[in-house]
Amino acid sequence: MATRGGQDSEGTARVLTALDLAFADAEQGRPLTFALMAKWQRTVLGHDLVGFRTMPAFAKGGRERYGLAPDTRARFERCLSESSQPGLPLPPRAARTYLDILFFHPFEDGNARAAMLALAFVLAREGVLLDQVHPLQTTRWADDAEGAADLAVLLGILITSAERRPSHGRQS
Repeated sequence: MATRGGQDSEGTARVLTALDLAFADAEQGRPLTFALMAKWQRTVLGHDLVGFRTMPAFAKGGRERYGLAPDTRARFERCLSESSQPGLPLPPRAARTYLDILFFHPFEDGNARAAMLALAFVLAREGVLLDQVHPLQTTRWADDAEGAADLAVLLGILITSAERRPSHGRQS
């Protein structure tokens, strides 16, 4: 996992450190919560304080707006809790978690990186480490049902591929 195409080596190092934190949290069986994600995000951004955004957010040059209601954070936490929902296969759970983070846009900055970290966490909590992530690095739209289904299928393929390889290391 890299940031900004390798142009920011310091930022990439922070993301990889956050990824190690996410893997350690997954190994300890922690539930996915906003507080856990905020811990990783402090590392990613190099900030001491990272909270849930307090204003509407905009992305893609202002073309997308993410509103804010009194219950937005609570709804987001409920979605995160579903990342370990029994009876739902891993690929759709991981895809949903990733897309929920993009949809809620909980942080003022770094939401795409937060989504990738959470996806890696959900997979790692199930003992899955992807050995390739480049196929995942494409623009995703929160309101694209077919794209969401395609992401779940892609994750299933990447999981199966990683499990079949003799070494289960991570690479960017």
